[in-house]
Amino acid sequence: MLYGTMKVAIGGPLKLAFRPWVEGLENVPAEGPAILASNHLSFSDSFFLPAVLDRKVTFIAKAEYFTTPGVKGRMTAAFFKGVGQLPVDRSGARGAGEAAIKSGIEVLERGELFGIYPEGTRSPDGRLYRGKPGGLARVALATGAPVVPVAMIDTEKIQPPGQVVPKLMRPGIRIGKPLDFSRYQGMEHDRFVLRAVTDEVMYEIMKLSGQEYVDMYATAMKRQLAEAAKAEREAEKAARAAVARADKEQAEKLRAAMEQADRGQAGGPSER
Repeated sequence: MLYGTMKVAIGGPLKLAFRPWVEGLENVPAEGPAILASNHLSFSDSFFLPAVLDRKVTFIAKAEYFTTPGVKGRMTAAFFKGVGQLPVDRSGARGAGEAAIKSGIEVLERGELFGIYPEGTRSPDGRLYRGKPGGLARVALATGAPVVPVAMIDTEKIQPPGQVVPKLMRPGIRIGKPLDFSRYQGMEHDRFVLRAVTDEVMYEIMKLSGQEYVDMYATAMKRQLAEAAKAEREAEKAARAAVARADKEQAEKLRAAMEQADRGQAGGPSER
């Protein structure tokens, strides 16, 4: 009931304002469990995709969104519950992964749609990054649910980092044909099978999105970018310090020269 209310309250205005275009909507099963595996460009991906679907789709979100105290915290929790988000405790990488897998399996066992971002985090630069095999593939093989590849288009341009007011433009959603991995069922603990399943899904997402593919994890790229930004800040700080030292040394030399000149004038021959 809450989901339906929130879908009308958010989905309707969202579609009216941004008019997202959709291709392949018929590829989402009308009933029964399915996994929607999408690229991840923006925070808004989890709102645009449900807005265009007739069925409820459940994503996972960090538990902090549901446990923050106060009026604002309760409103945030109600909002995320209303749009079909499930809380997952991310205290510890392994614990978070296991919790996400368990939540996904429970959603699918109820015959519902489960949404997941195989990259594990938003793309830092609009490119498509290597999928993490621990979540998507394990859930798919444990449940036998089909995997529907999804490509979000241009959602990162609507509200880039640091921009408060979203830009009114039409994002796109391309939905591919369901992928059947039942041939691997029962092999969810084979890391080679998990890698093969994940790579196949990422390849389909790449074809749908047209993104450049980067064979590394987005989290690793974010670390690299953060380290590079930190190194750049430190270099700029060191350069400013070097300039300040040089200016100070120059000022001291000038002051010493002036003092020497003053002493020279004071100790010169007196007039007769």
